[in-house]
Amino acid sequence: MNGRTLVLLLTLLSPSLATASECVVLLHGLARSADSMTDLENRLARAGYHVENIDYPSREQAIPKLAEHAVAEGLKRCQAASASPVNFVTHSLGGILVRYYYSHHSPENVGRVVMLGPPNQGSEVVDNLKDVPGFALLNGPAGRQLGTGESDIPRSLGPVNFELGVIAGTRSINLLLSTLLPNPDDGKVSVESARVEGMCGFITLPVTHPFMMKDDEVIRLTLHFLKQGAFDGMVPDNSCKPPPAPSN
Repeated sequence: MNGRTLVLLLTLLSPSLATASECVVLLHGLARSADSMTDLENRLARAGYHVENIDYPSREQAIPKLAEHAVAEGLKRCQAASASPVNFVTHSLGGILVRYYYSHHSPENVGRVVMLGPPNQGSEVVDNLKDVPGFALLNGPAGRQLGTGESDIPRSLGPVNFELGVIAGTRSINLLLSTLLPNPDDGKVSVESARVEGMCGFITLPVTHPFMMKDDEVIRLTLHFLKQGAFDGMVPDNSCKPPPAPSN
């Protein structure tokens, strides 16, 4: 059996594998690191994706600078690896960075995006605590920009312009913070706040904000959305896809 025949046989026997050239950029949340996305990184790699797990200084800069740094770095690494199209899987703040970047840049070569616990409409936790001493030290300038006000960044970004699936958590291990949030919530972000206009799919799971990216069911549904454009058990919504880029 020659090498080409072997590759074809493996492809036929492994229909769950993604196209070998597809890239997934992982963006962690506020006050976290790329290590928090390692479980996702490993599972995505086993599924056949080229994965770039980006570490960025979430507590050192404001959202505009973080977006230009982290998202652009992911795109650059995928391009260097000749991996295309580029998908994103984000946790919390990471989703806002993607939204900010693509509200200022054309979403060329972007495949699909899955956001885990994103504060797409901001978080009431920030509204209530951003002026408390120590908040800025723990959460940096980006943390103070995640409120629910019209002038806060999440509410200023408008509808998404890419294929997006959102997974929101309904379980909390921080009951104190949950008192500041509309129910249901994940301890940092309410279910309602995770929604955003233009998304293609939305699902809730009994997971907490800090650990949802390590949950087996979250990871399974993330993989399903990346491959199918819909969460398992849901019909793809073709109407939410952005229009094709105009030809030159």
